[in-house]
Amino acid sequence: MTFDRSYPGPDPRPASNLHVAVIMDGNGRWASNRGWPRLVGHRKGAERVRQLVSECPDLGIRYLTLYAFSTENWKRTTEEVMGLMALFARYIKREAGRMNREGVRLRVIGDRRQLDPKLSALFDWVETETAHNDRVHLSLAINYGGRDEIARATRDIARDVAEGRLSPDEICDATMTRYLDTSYMPDPDLVVRTSGETRVSNYLLWQAAYSEYVFTPVLWPDFTPDTMKTILDAFHARERRFGGVMS
Repeated sequence: MTFDRSYPGPDPRPASNLHVAVIMDGNGRWASNRGWPRLVGHRKGAERVRQLVSECPDLGIRYLTLYAFSTENWKRTTEEVMGLMALFARYIKREAGRMNREGVRLRVIGDRRQLDPKLSALFDWVETETAHNDRVHLSLAINYGGRDEIARATRDIARDVAEGRLSPDEICDATMTRYLDTSYMPDPDLVVRTSGETRVSNYLLWQAAYSEYVFTPVLWPDFTPDTMKTILDAFHARERRFGGVMS
């Protein structure tokens, strides 16, 4: 499988390291409200992902992390789970060329051991094929859970200590960060959850310690780049103190 590598190089605009993480919620409700199968909502949600990723440079977003499938989502019906896995594969195959043209680097975070080997191999392929891009860093969280991620990182740390590669005295916040799935990117500045739900749902528990949160009633299939711009305008007006006090 090949595609055009036409990323024009570094964006001439001032670099931004803004990291926005999104819990994309409401696809199923959006479809059910219209009397359609839930998978129709997921397909519409994938279209919104495409639009938002394309608009990231204009929105000032360099890192975009999307919660696509949690470790708890296996509890859904077999039909919906299989449909979602097929949608992930179709999205990557259809969007790979666009990602290269637009300078998007894609990575997948989460535990891949439960995934179909063909889907996991597809993730490996697209990560390699887009590795030269640096305009937008898109991460899809698939079979991801914050607690699971911390447990996996802890096991890896314990293994390295046991094998003499790491001293217990070296373990600190920075050490844990290096062992997480997200070690290659900054912590999220902003976490957005759609559909009116007001919980974090096991998402980026370590990384979002000082993130700002926005909970919007907009269902994900109705979430447009303009919706994100409105949220970002309000976000930029906030004072982020990180536990300190503004002078």
